[in-house]
Amino acid sequence: MNDVKCDCGHVNPHGTVLCESCGKVLGEQENGKALLDMRYEGSARRSQTYNKTIIDKIWNFFSSVKVGVWLIVITLSASSLGTIFPQEMYIPPVMPASEYYQDQYGWMGNLYYQLGFHNLYSSWWYLILIASIGVSLVICSLDRVIPLYRALKKQRVSRHESYLKRQRIFGMTDTNEIGENDFDRIKQNLKARRYKLREENGDILAEKGRFSRWGPYVNHVGLIIFLIGAMLRFVPGMYVDETLWVREGETKVIPETDGQYYLTNDQFILEVYDKDKDKEVFEEAIERSGMVAKNFQSNVSLYKKQGDTVAGEEPELKKVKDYEIRVNDPLKFENFALYQVEYKLNELNKMSFILENKESKEAFGNLTIDLYDPENVYDLGNGYSVEIVQYYPDYEISDGEPITKSKIPNNPAFVFKMVTPDTPEGEVSFVAIRKTIEPSNDNQYKMTFNGVETKNVSALTVRKDLTLWIISLGGAIFMIGVVQGAYWNHRRIWFRQMDGKVWVAAHTNKNWFGLKKEITTALKGTGIQEPGDQLQNEKEV
Repeated sequence: MNDVKCDCGHVNPHGTVLCESCGKVLGEQENGKALLDMRYEGSARRSQTYNKTIIDKIWNFFSSVKVGVWLIVITLSASSLGTIFPQEMYIPPVMPASEYYQDQYGWMGNLYYQLGFHNLYSSWWYLILIASIGVSLVICSLDRVIPLYRALKKQRVSRHESYLKRQRIFGMTDTNEIGENDFDRIKQNLKARRYKLREENGDILAEKGRFSRWGPYVNHVGLIIFLIGAMLRFVPGMYVDETLWVREGETKVIPETDGQYYLTNDQFILEVYDKDKDKEVFEEAIERSGMVAKNFQSNVSLYKKQGDTVAGEEPELKKVKDYEIRVNDPLKFENFALYQVEYKLNELNKMSFILENKESKEAFGNLTIDLYDPENVYDLGNGYSVEIVQYYPDYEISDGEPITKSKIPNNPAFVFKMVTPDTPEGEVSFVAIRKTIEPSNDNQYKMTFNGVETKNVSALTVRKDLTLWIISLGGAIFMIGVVQGAYWNHRRIWFRQMDGKVWVAAHTNKNWFGLKKEITTALKGTGIQEPGDQLQNEKEV
C-alpha cells in the first residue's frame, strides 16, 4: 500500500484521512459540509489499514474496544463464580477438597469442584483471560497513540481551508474591521491563559493541554502494570498466603520458607473485657456472646535451621528472636509477615485411661494417649497391654458406621484391644466420650476415662507479597492518567489571514463551554468577531 502525498508536500501513511501537516481532507471533496472527526486527528490506524496476514487479523481483533470490553465483562463474570463457595485455599484442612465441597454444599458443591471453580483464580483459562485483557490494552494503545502522537507533532500552524471551516468552532471577520494592535492584544490574552503560541506567515496557532490527550494511554499503562503484578502472584515464591496453626509448646516449620524457618508457640494470651468495668460499652455484646476479646496474642520464638539435615534427623535450630504477635502487629522477617488472625481455646491434646477389672474395680495400669500422635500399643507391664485398633479423631456415625469428620480431635473415639493374663486373645471395646460399646457385652476389663489435657491453639497467617509494589505502582500510574485526562483538556485555536478575512477556528477534546469562554476572553477589546458553534447552529436549524 502506497503512502499518500498531500498538495502541501507532506507524505502521509496509507489510510490517513486528514493530512498530518496541513489538515487537508484526503480522499473526498474539499467542500464537504460535515464537521471533521477529530478523535485521532484523522491519522492512519494500523487496524483500519491492514487486514491481510494472520498478524494483521490478530492485531485488528485485539485493537477493538468492543473486544476489550467483552473480555472485561467475561473476566468479571468468571471472577464472580469464584465467590459462590470458598476457594480451596480458604477451606479448613479437615478433609480432601473433593469430599469437603460435596459434604458442605451437596451436589452444587460437587459440581463446583468438578468444574475447577475451587481454584478459579489460578486456573489456566482464567490467567488467559487476564493476559488477553493485557494484550488488548497494549494493542489498543499502540494502535491509537502512535498515529495520534505523529499527527500532533507534525501539525503546521497554517491549516488548510477545508480543515478550518469544518471545525465545530469557526468564524470569519473582514480584515478592515481589525485594528493594528489587535493581534498583539490577542497574543497577550492567550499567553495570559497559558497558551503556547506558534506563528507562521502571519498565522497563529494557540495550543495548551496537549498532555491531557495521553491520559487514557497512561491509564492503560497503569492497568497493564497492575495486571502484570496480579499475574505474578501465581509465580511460585512471589506471593504466599497460608494459615499456620500452632499449639502452645509446639514447634512447626513455617510454610513456604523451604524448611529454613521454624516457629515455637511459647504462650497464647487472651484478654477479655470485664463485665463490670466495661459494662457501659460492651454490655450488650457480652450478654449476647458471653465474652468479648480485648486482646489475643501469641508469644513466639522464631528459629532458623543451621546446616543440612537428612530425612528423619532433627534439625539444629538457632533462635532469631522472640516476639509478641498481636492483631495488626505481625512478626516480620525477610519478606514474610506472620499475623495473628484466630485462636482456639482448650483444644483436646491428650487423654488418659485406666485399664481396670469391671467387677473388682482393680486398676492394672494407666496410659496417656497423645491425640495427635497416638502409639499403636501401650505396654502396661505384667502381661497387660492395650492396642489401638482404630482411632477416630472427630467421631460421628454415618450409615451405621463410625467415621471421622476431620483430623482434629474434637470428639475422639477409639477401638481398644485389651490383652491381659486372663484374656490373652484380647477383648475389644469401643470407647468414646461418655460412651462405651462392647461387641458381646461380657468383657472382664474396661478402659476408664482418667482425665484430659488441653492446649490453646494460635492461627497465624503467613504472608509474603513481592508483587505489592508492582500493583501499587500500576494503581498510582492509573490514577495519574485519570487526573491527567479528567482535569485538563487539549485546546487549540487557529487564526489565519486569507482573502481579506481573518479565519478563526478552534477545537477541544472536551469542555466546549470552557473553550468558548477562553476565546471570548482572548478576543475581548479587538475587532475580530467571536466565532460561532457550528454544531449548535445545525441543531437550531
